[in-house]
Amino acid sequence: MNPWSLTYEGFDPDHEGLREALCTLGNGRFATRGAAPEAEAGAVHYPGTYVAGCYDRLTSDIAGHRLTNEDMVNLPNWLPLTFATPGCPWFSPGTADLLRYRQDLDMRHAVLHRLIRFRDAEGRATSVRQRRLVSMADPYLAALETTFTAENWSGPLRVRSGLDGRVANSGVARYRDLRGDHLTEHATGIAEPLTWLRARTRSSGIEVALASRIDVSGGGGGAEIERHDDHVMETRVLPLGRDHPVTVVKTVALTTSRDLAAADATSSALRRAGLAPGFGELLEQHEIAWRDLWDRARLEVTGPHTQRDIRLNTFHVLQTLSPHTAGLDAGVPARGLHGEAYRGHVFWDELFVLPWLTLRFPEIARGALRYRLRRLPEARAAARAAGLRGAMFPWQSGSDGRDETQRFHLNPRSGRWTPDHTHLQRHVGLAVAYNAWQHYAITGDMEFLAGTGAHLLVEIARFFASLARLHPGSGRYEIRGVMGPDEYHDGCPGAASPGLDNNAYTNIMTVWLLLRARQALDLMPRRARDDLRRRLGLTDVETERWEDITRRMRVDFHDGVISQFTGYEHLAELDWDRYRGVRRLDRALEAAGDSPDRYRASKQADVLMLFYLLTAREVRQILDRLGYPAAPGLTRRTIRYYLARTCHGSTLSAVVHAWVLARSDRTGSWRFFTETLTGDITDVQGGTTAEGVHLGAMAGTLDLVQRCYLDLEARPDGLHLNPVLPEQLTTLSLCLRYRGAELDVDADPARVRIARADDGPTALDLVVHGQHARLRRGDSRTFPLPDRRHDG
Repeated sequence: MNPWSLTYEGFDPDHEGLREALCTLGNGRFATRGAAPEAEAGAVHYPGTYVAGCYDRLTSDIAGHRLTNEDMVNLPNWLPLTFATPGCPWFSPGTADLLRYRQDLDMRHAVLHRLIRFRDAEGRATSVRQRRLVSMADPYLAALETTFTAENWSGPLRVRSGLDGRVANSGVARYRDLRGDHLTEHATGIAEPLTWLRARTRSSGIEVALASRIDVSGGGGGAEIERHDDHVMETRVLPLGRDHPVTVVKTVALTTSRDLAAADATSSALRRAGLAPGFGELLEQHEIAWRDLWDRARLEVTGPHTQRDIRLNTFHVLQTLSPHTAGLDAGVPARGLHGEAYRGHVFWDELFVLPWLTLRFPEIARGALRYRLRRLPEARAAARAAGLRGAMFPWQSGSDGRDETQRFHLNPRSGRWTPDHTHLQRHVGLAVAYNAWQHYAITGDMEFLAGTGAHLLVEIARFFASLARLHPGSGRYEIRGVMGPDEYHDGCPGAASPGLDNNAYTNIMTVWLLLRARQALDLMPRRARDDLRRRLGLTDVETERWEDITRRMRVDFHDGVISQFTGYEHLAELDWDRYRGVRRLDRALEAAGDSPDRYRASKQADVLMLFYLLTAREVRQILDRLGYPAAPGLTRRTIRYYLARTCHGSTLSAVVHAWVLARSDRTGSWRFFTETLTGDITDVQGGTTAEGVHLGAMAGTLDLVQRCYLDLEARPDGLHLNPVLPEQLTTLSLCLRYRGAELDVDADPARVRIARADDGPTALDLVVHGQHARLRRGDSRTFPLPDRRHDG
C-alpha cells in the first residue's frame, strides 16, 4: 500500500458520509468536505464548507423549551459541477452505470483525486478525472480540475457549474429538530468572467462571499448563466472528440467580513478569484507549502499501515490548525473543520492537540492560546456571576467565550430530551493552564510566559482557589458541585442538585496549577511580575492561601486506589456482561429508565487523566505534599481498577489508556494506540466520524508516539528522553522544536540519535536515559539504551 494515500474503490452510498469527512481538504482558514461535486445534501451526501471562527446563533422551540445554540456555520457550497452526455440526465453516481469509481486522497500533496468511468443509456463510455485542492499557499482559494474523455464516441457534453447558497446546518441527525437556517440576505451576480454569491449570517452578521472563475482548455463555448438570489449556475456545451480530453477548471475565492486587509467581502472575493493563477501554478504553490509542513511534522514509523494512519491524522490536524490559523481568532474545534458535530465548539480537546503542536509548530499553539486570552474578560465575568474570582472558562466555547454548553441533550435511543449538566466541567480551565505551562516549558519563551501565559495561569489559578473551600470538620480544602472528565457522573444518586464533590482529577490538578502559577511568577522578570500583580490586584495574602491549598486539598481513597470523587465507593458495580461492548452506556441506561450515576462505570479516563498529564513521580509528590503518602503500587492498582470500569464512550479514552499503560503493559498500550490511531478510519464510535473527525484523538495519537513512547519531558535541567518503544515500532524518526532549536530524533530499541540543525541557542542540554549531554548547533550524538525486550 501507499502510505501517503487513502484510497476508496467503488461507490458506497452507505459510507459516503465517512469518506466525505476523511477526504476533507482544508488550509486552517477554511475546509470543504470531500463530497462529490455533483452531490446535494441528503441521505447519502453532505457537502459542507466551514471557516474557522465563523459562528451564528439561533433559537429553537424544543420539547417546551426555548433553546439557543451557536453553530459553526455551513457556508455556501462552492463545489457544484455536474455533466451530462447527449439526451441523458445529469450524472449521479447513485444512478449511473459505473464502469469504475475510485477516490484517492493524496496526503503528500493534499489533493483529492477522483476517477469515474461510466456508460450512458446509449452505450457511450466516458471517463472523468478530477483533482481538487484547498490552497495551503493562498488560504482564500480552492480549485477543482475536471478532465473529460469520450472513450468511444464524439459529440456535445453539457457541463453545469455553480455556487449554491441553499444550504443549512443539517449534517447531524440529532440536531435536525433545531434550526439550522443560518444564512440570509443572499445575492448573486456576474462580473465577467466571474460569477459571485453573497450571504450573511442571521445573528452574527458575518458577510460571506464566493467568486468563481471557469477556464476551459481550448477556450470552450460561451456560458448560459442562470441567476437566482441564493444560487447561480452556468452551463456550457463542450464538443468532445473521441479520445481527446477536454479540461474544465473551476477556481473559487471564499472571503468573509472578518478577513483582514479587505474593503468588503464581495470585492475581495472577485479580486482574488480574478487574480488567481491557473490550476498548474496554484497546485505547484500549494505543494511547496505542504512540503514545508510535512518537513516540520515528520513522524516516520515501522509498517506502511501504521505510517499511513499517522500521516492521515497529521494531515487532518494540519488542515484544521495550520500556520494560517495562527493569525486568526480561532480555537481548536473538537471535530475539526470537517462536520457539524458538537456544533464546531471548542472544548478541552486542545489538551490533546497543543502539546503536539508546541513541539512542532509553536506559533500555531500560541495562536490557540491567544484565542483563550481574548476570552479572558468573558471568563472573568462568568466567575463573578458565580460569586467566584478569577476566570471560569466554559465547557463549550464559540465566537465570544460565552458558555455555549447545551442544557438539554437528545438521547437518540429513547427519543427523550434530558437535562445536560456538562457545563459543570470546570476542569476545562485546567486544560488551558496546562497547555500554557507546557508551551513555556518547551519553548522557553519568557515573553509568552510574562504575557499570555501568566495572565492565563494566574486568573485560572484564582478561580480554582476560590472554588476550594476550607471544611472546618476535616481541616481540608474541598471543591464541590463539579463534574470530572468522565461525564457519565453528573451527581450522586438521590442528590438534590447536580455536581460531584472532590473529583480527584480536579482537586489534584488544582494543586498542580497553584504550584505552577506561583512558579511562573517567580520566573518572570521583577518589573513584569510587579506590573502583573498591580494590574491583577494579586496580593501576598492571596498567594499565601494558594500555598495553604497545595498542602491541605482533600483527596479520597478506597480499596487502595484514588477515589474518583467523594462517595464513589458507595456506588453499585455494573453488570458488565450485560453491557459489554456498549460505548454510550449513558444512552443505553437512560433508555432503560436507569442512570450511570448509580454505578462505578466511566465513559472515559477520569482519575487516570492524572497519569496522562503528570508523571507518576509528580502525582506522588503532590500526594506527599498533601499528607497522603502514596502506598507502594498505588499507580498500578489505580490504573487497573478504573480500566476495568471504563466503557470508552469517547475516542479520547483510548489515547489516555495507551499512555498510562505504556510502561506497565506495552501490549495493552499498543492495543489502545491502534484503536485510537484508526478510530476515524474504522468509525469506531459507530457513525460519528461522518459528522466530523475526532481531532483530539488524532493529535493524541501523534503525541503518544512523540512524548509517551520517547518518554520526552522538558525539565529545568534540559530535555529528558527515556525511550521505550513498543515491539511493533522497531524504528522511530521525527523532527522536533525545543527552545527554538530543530532536533532530528532517530530511535530504535538499542539506541537513540539526536542531531541539531544550525538554529536556536548555542547549546542545548539533553538527558537521555540518565546520560547528560550538551549539544551545540550542527552537532549530533548517539546514546545507547538498555535492553528492555522483556519488559512489560
